[in-house]
Amino acid sequence: MPAKTLTTLQKLKDKGEKIAMLTCYDATLAHACEEAGIDVLLIGDSLGMVLQGHDSTLPVTVSDIAYHTACVKRGAPGALIVADLPFMAYATLEQTFTSAAQLMRAGAHLVKIEGAAWLAESIRQLAERGAPVCAHLGLTPQAVNVLGGYKVQGRGDEQARQLLEDCVAVAEAGAAMLVLECVPSELAARITQAVSVPVIGIGAGPDTDGQVLVIHDMLGLSLSGRTAKFVRNFMQGEGNIQAALRAYVKAVKNREFPAPEHGFSA
Repeated sequence: MPAKTLTTLQKLKDKGEKIAMLTCYDATLAHACEEAGIDVLLIGDSLGMVLQGHDSTLPVTVSDIAYHTACVKRGAPGALIVADLPFMAYATLEQTFTSAAQLMRAGAHLVKIEGAAWLAESIRQLAERGAPVCAHLGLTPQAVNVLGGYKVQGRGDEQARQLLEDCVAVAEAGAAMLVLECVPSELAARITQAVSVPVIGIGAGPDTDGQVLVIHDMLGLSLSGRTAKFVRNFMQGEGNIQAALRAYVKAVKNREFPAPEHGFSA
């Protein structure tokens, strides 16, 4: 199987074919994901909650992400790997460069940062230095204390206009791909059309270029016992994890997931 690259994703967007992405944190599941046809693996700071048992992503460090990135790289050497820059790891340009270098050396092909148009200069300078960026907009979990909780973003005309402008700004600054989290489906569709780079949704409706879920969520595993609206348990009706992963890829590629009930209205 040929290695996945940013060119692979861009070709999928240009052809109107969906992109399947999952979080992953270890070599064994990374290998299973690659075998199942997952296009992109994300080492998310969600590991702070699903692996470490914290109540938010904020305690996660760059070293945590680097360790798990190296694990995933060894398990899936042909995968396209995105690694999160965690909370306050990109507060200044110098810190951003240092953090990104650590993750790229660990095996990441892109680094993911949360924010809005204020990230434009960091994105531009990272890209110039050979570190492609995935920009994460909408609900940004690292800013949960500012947002006042895990809430849908982009509702109402003013919020929608601002989010659209922010997405265009980071794309124009050189972001290689976007992740939209918990954004009204209609707005996410508009954003996907407005930018030329691939847009991956989580709780952003069916019309983004692809989908991402936390692997533990799509396997029906949860510490809290609660399931987010945008999650589907792909273990139901499947005999093992490998079958569930293949079912996820098929559902994304065939536009069966997400269904209307997994999205949000304006």
